[in-house]
Amino acid sequence: MVTEAITVRPTIDSRVAALAEERLDWRFKAVPAAAHGSTVAEYLASRPTLDGLGTPLLTLDAAALHRNLTTMAAWCTAAGVDLAPHGKTTMAPALWQLQLAAGCRGVTLATLPQLRVGRAFGLRSIHLAGALLDPAGLAWLAAELDGDPGFSFACWVDGERSVALMDAALRTAGAQRPVDVCVELGAPGGRTGCRDLGEALAVARAVHRAPTLRLTGTSGYEGALADDAAADSLAAVERYLGDLAELHRRLTAEGLLDGAEEVLVTAGGSGYFDTVAEVLGPLAREDGRTRAVLRSGAYLVHDDGFYRGLSPLSRGAGDRPFRSAMHGWARVVSRPEPGLALLDGGKRDFPYDKGLPGPQLVHGRGPLSGGRITALNDQHAFLRDAAVEVGDLVRLGLSHPCTAFDKWSLIPVLDSADAERPRVVDLVRTFF
Repeated sequence: MVTEAITVRPTIDSRVAALAEERLDWRFKAVPAAAHGSTVAEYLASRPTLDGLGTPLLTLDAAALHRNLTTMAAWCTAAGVDLAPHGKTTMAPALWQLQLAAGCRGVTLATLPQLRVGRAFGLRSIHLAGALLDPAGLAWLAAELDGDPGFSFACWVDGERSVALMDAALRTAGAQRPVDVCVELGAPGGRTGCRDLGEALAVARAVHRAPTLRLTGTSGYEGALADDAAADSLAAVERYLGDLAELHRRLTAEGLLDGAEEVLVTAGGSGYFDTVAEVLGPLAREDGRTRAVLRSGAYLVHDDGFYRGLSPLSRGAGDRPFRSAMHGWARVVSRPEPGLALLDGGKRDFPYDKGLPGPQLVHGRGPLSGGRITALNDQHAFLRDAAVEVGDLVRLGLSHPCTAFDKWSLIPVLDSADAERPRVVDLVRTFF
């Protein structure tokens, strides 16, 4: 008797658990030399503290992560929207695991290499927020879909030529399962996406005719149109989302979404997810097949800069704002002139594209009443007008998690960055 072999696929839980057995060494700049040779689990069992780590350093705050995780989950439930957080923010499977356990429907990714990381860690539902036109990548994707009936995937398309290229590559690869795609709506002056409803409808019809593709909904990114909370910015976001809702209704009326098992209408970064829920959420209530899906990625880590000012929960959309769960740490290594101190952390260590780091406190001494970072070099920060001495360990508030995580392959998680003697309770591995 011949028995068909059953492939047991790894889950994200098993893959993340396996990271505890990785050995620490010189590759990880966040851990001290004393930890080299130990596994992650062995190092954590020694109950290390912040005082045993070197500088420069990026840390996460366990208490803030938990607060942000539960706050967003409750907010989405109350708003009646789904969440597939953008995993590119952290590229940290252990954090994706937390988000999935809190009720997220899947993980959003942005590129083919990120998609491969997601599959390597057992993700079963991936939304690719962009087009996938690489023939080799499409052949790999077809094999993943055909080999795993439980793998759910969707990507975007914004042109008829893109539809033709995808269809040709998938035919060449011998794809058996159709690839789900969302028609992306953009706006003049924005990033990718069809520039008007007529163009988007034409692309949707092309998808509908392609046997290797299946139209599953509409997509877009309102954050490409605004980066502040000014009245005209909020109005532009609302107008754009209204167009996205209208596209969904036209596709539905024309029957172009009839082949989809579930219809998606998806938008929403971390700056305007309240408006997304207000405009797109009702579509899910009009049709039981439709799901309004947010893709907010920065909420889990949040920050002390750009998102602190832009987040809807900081602007009154909720009574429990997020807290920054990331901090930089750098040591004063020079006081070369009055009013100037040089810290041993710079552009190679901390984000700076959405604002410079801000000094918050001196470890062991308390909050800094003054001081500002005026410039970053590759490995130094210029701290001015602060009451610090050579050797002081300064905690920095950071802006923009998306450009913080990519600088660190391993990030210590502290029980609380506000504690008198913070303890390292985890190490988060990233894969950029």
